[in-house]
Amino acid sequence: MTATTTAPVATAPVQRTRQPSARLRAWATRAPLLPALIFMIVVTQLPFVATLVISFFDWNSLYPDARSFTGIDNYQQVLTDADLRRSVWATILLTVAVVVVSLVLGLVLALLLDRKFKGRGVVRTLLIAPFLVVPVAAALLWKHVLYNPEYGLLNGLLHYVGGPQPDWISNTPLLAVEASLVWQWTPFMMLILLAGLQSRDQQQMEAARVDGASDWQIFRYLTLPHLRRYLELGALLGSIYIVQNFDAVFTITSGGLGTANLPYTVYQSFYQAHENGLASAAGVLVVIGSIIIATFALRVVSSLFREEVGRA
Repeated sequence: MTATTTAPVATAPVQRTRQPSARLRAWATRAPLLPALIFMIVVTQLPFVATLVISFFDWNSLYPDARSFTGIDNYQQVLTDADLRRSVWATILLTVAVVVVSLVLGLVLALLLDRKFKGRGVVRTLLIAPFLVVPVAAALLWKHVLYNPEYGLLNGLLHYVGGPQPDWISNTPLLAVEASLVWQWTPFMMLILLAGLQSRDQQQMEAARVDGASDWQIFRYLTLPHLRRYLELGALLGSIYIVQNFDAVFTITSGGLGTANLPYTVYQSFYQAHENGLASAAGVLVVIGSIIIATFALRVVSSLFREEVGRA
């Protein structure tokens, strides 16, 4: 017998394709967002850094060559100036009143819109409309169409029933500003709370009704606890925007009669007194306060998302 041997067959070397690393894939995913990120930094962060630097200088734009570094003196003046303290108090009153009243009215409207009735879509659209009005236009509407003592709608209705003809802005200036802001921000609160109402567990609601719970008991023990996060979110977001409100104060009262809030005071310091350093310090304090409120708002939003994911 003869042994036959077979020669080994030469095989071509296997070339392994290199997989991109996780870091490279992450950068490739984020690359399309880089232009937007750079634009946001240039538009928002660089001006804020410039404002922060100017806030440490005694800088009057009428005397640009006389500027000097003063450290935190501008911040001390902002916190100790009597007019600025009054503007802080006016800002707190304006924000608290508008947020609370808007939340209550928004909750009432959301409960009504959560029910099924004919024409609900049209009613919802009409109720949302005030929030879509340009803030300056809304303030002008309230100042001239409603508040004007000679041809305003409010005094026209009072004249029709034989009532007095008050000058609303002069007699109740802060209330006049608050009413215009409540009219504009109630739809915003309504939308947030309506979303919360529509995310309720309907099976739990039906079980409560089967057990004999009344509408008030369902609202108190089921609906209101469920809406707690949405109420917090509405209050925080409303506070962020209303603290920074300038249009209504400037348009309706021009900051007079005790209605000057912090944004209007910053405007006065910068454009009327030409105190760039002082206005920048006040602006930085407003931004810091807004960031603190926004941090709580983001936590509430994150908790809402976690609850929705857990529910799913």
